[in-house]
Amino acid sequence: MLENKSVKEIISLIKKKEVSVREIVCFYFERIKKFNPSLNAIVSIKDEEEIVKEAEIKDKNFDENKPLFGLPLASKDLLDVVGFPTTYGFPGYKDYFPKKNSIIVDRQIDAGGLIIGKTNTAELGVGAHTANRLFGITPNIYGNSQSCGGSSGGAGVAVAANLLPFADGTDMMGSCRTPAAYANVYGFRPTPGLLPDYRTNEKKKNLPVISTPGCLARTPDDMSILLDVIVGQHKEDPISFSLDNSFSEVNLSDQEFSKIKIGWLSDMNGNYQYDPEIIEICNKQLNNLEKHKVIIENLKPKIDALKLWNCWGTLRAKSIYEDIITMNIKDVNEMTPQAIWEYNKGIKLTDEDVKSALNSRIELSNDVNSLFGDFDFLALPSQQSFPFDKNLRHPEKINDKLMDTYHRWIEIHIFASLFYLPSISLPIGFNKEGFPIGIQIIAKQKEDLKVISFTKRYEEIFNYSKIKPKLN
Repeated sequence: MLENKSVKEIISLIKKKEVSVREIVCFYFERIKKFNPSLNAIVSIKDEEEIVKEAEIKDKNFDENKPLFGLPLASKDLLDVVGFPTTYGFPGYKDYFPKKNSIIVDRQIDAGGLIIGKTNTAELGVGAHTANRLFGITPNIYGNSQSCGGSSGGAGVAVAANLLPFADGTDMMGSCRTPAAYANVYGFRPTPGLLPDYRTNEKKKNLPVISTPGCLARTPDDMSILLDVIVGQHKEDPISFSLDNSFSEVNLSDQEFSKIKIGWLSDMNGNYQYDPEIIEICNKQLNNLEKHKVIIENLKPKIDALKLWNCWGTLRAKSIYEDIITMNIKDVNEMTPQAIWEYNKGIKLTDEDVKSALNSRIELSNDVNSLFGDFDFLALPSQQSFPFDKNLRHPEKINDKLMDTYHRWIEIHIFASLFYLPSISLPIGFNKEGFPIGIQIIAKQKEDLKVISFTKRYEEIFNYSKIKPKLN
């Protein structure tokens, strides 16, 4: 009965008391027991009997004013949830139990949600492939031998498999967007500060905020329900802010939709490499949008892609290095090769290197802002590579070109991340082998409501949420 219901419909059934919280919890747990053993999307799962008892208590203390009342949820294993270990998928943190929740976790619980576990992540959140030594690999939901992306890969797969109604995540370099593209769902990286966070690392206070909480959902309407709960200013996050409307309420009229203009950045003047079919599928879907009166224009941006990459590489390595120091990891050689790579780069960076990167960011941001000019949104693919062999750390080649770093294959995500631009990955189709692909729609800073309202109309037209993976 519940399998084909939207989250909004499930919430309505709970409020009308046509289904109990216990029934909702049991529905999701049955799916988790059936499909999670092969998907490995949810880890550190709470005992089912304990969760069912919590559900029964909620049924006795019904509160229709809590928007997530009775929904079973799981938070990414980089976010803190009291009662669960925050492991980062790293053996050295397997017994780390936080004393307080992350802000957006508190908000989900305060809204009536039941945290039943954590979603799997890339080890230490580094590498864009959901694999770690504590819990293992989360495979692609459309092909068990391939990667699901990362680092919010557990969330992407859990949402696509309907093991969860929706899920939080984090995104630095596409960590919500790549898994969404690899799972045929929607993955959102908001403007930093819209989803508040505890920013306790003093050594990073002069660095840009290049990582932010985000979320994944099967539809933009589902995503809006979660966003309305977790967004908004918080006194302990100095960059946090609120918006003047709710995500559930914003919509584009036919007239507004027909006036939308999107600048297509494609391969950034030949600087980005893509697997065959990716640009072809993107162009096909952009042509489909044009049939619905959306204006698409091919852009030749005056962006220095090498300068952008070097700027990002410096600020990312410095940020990750400071996080590693704060974590008090006794032996950095115990980390993954990807994390060691960032640490070794970060330790060598001088104050002058960081200052130069910050100056480059200012110069580049002027070029980026000028790109928006006559456009509502900019667009880039959500991936440069189709899902690769899950036993590899990353794709070794794209379009026959060797990748010179472990993260060059996700270079397309730094454009939005470096300049605080809200970006959402939309599903747009599948390649000849049956693997999904996405496209990023990127808005100006703090235009998060606008990008979600566009995405709602997009899903109404194309209905990609109706395409579901075949689960065994």
